[in-house]
Amino acid sequence: MLVSAKDMLNKAKAGKYAVGQFNINNLEWTKAILLTAEELKSPVILGVSEGAGKYMCGYKTVVGMVNGMLEELNITVPVALHLDHGSYEGAKACIEAGFSSVMFDGSHYPIEENIEKTKELVGICEEKGLSIEAEVGAIGGEEDGVIGSGEVADPKECKMIADLGVTMLAAGIGNIHGKYPENWAGLSFDTLDAIQQLTGAMPLVLHGGTGIPADMIKKAISLGVSKINVNTECQLAFAAATRKYVEAGKDLQGKGFDPRKLLADGVEAIKATVKEKMELFGSVGKA
Repeated sequence: MLVSAKDMLNKAKAGKYAVGQFNINNLEWTKAILLTAEELKSPVILGVSEGAGKYMCGYKTVVGMVNGMLEELNITVPVALHLDHGSYEGAKACIEAGFSSVMFDGSHYPIEENIEKTKELVGICEEKGLSIEAEVGAIGGEEDGVIGSGEVADPKECKMIADLGVTMLAAGIGNIHGKYPENWAGLSFDTLDAIQQLTGAMPLVLHGGTGIPADMIKKAISLGVSKINVNTECQLAFAAATRKYVEAGKDLQGKGFDPRKLLADGVEAIKATVKEKMELFGSVGKA
């Protein structure tokens, strides 16, 4: 059964580790992440961007697939299904479809409007027992056409949004989606520390976990980051393994063209990436 991300993140914050949000793109992705989480006894958050939701034939299809897998694969670890960078309409649609967690990204609205819309969604989520993530200060890079340049959030605005009763807060601290450029300045730990001091026990979220050096990840966790989002890294690993399979001509041997064989190495590559991240984040054995 899907659960809200609230308990798993509060435990992570108290225990100084982080739970990974791994974005899903299809059946293979979902299966690979769930099996790895179960094997490592780690709580996990499955992230779905609006674009991926559309690609997978809508939020109801995603909910049906994930619920079916939890049952058929006998998954016992806590699993949250979370809308990533949701619009106001998207958040409402996911709540309706049966997601257990949503992110409302109101960072592009003036702060007053961000507050008003966040407040309304917090009320709905509280009533239904779902967790909700809000964002202050745009996260850099591009995700499904949403572009931000790695801004740094204002800690006071973070507190204003945190005080609305959101479960977790994503704050821009110089992090970006996708691959990091050569001239990236790194994470702003001063900003993170200032936000953490104002928001107290609230779990903080780090978007754009791909390519941030391990020591920076560990430092961010020590400063209150309890949820780290990973997407690009799994995609790169999957693509590289699938390319290798095809370049070795394996799709031309026997029934190597069967999608179950064609994609198997890619699935193993996703599993290996997820495992590496769960070990780095410290969530192994925490379920």
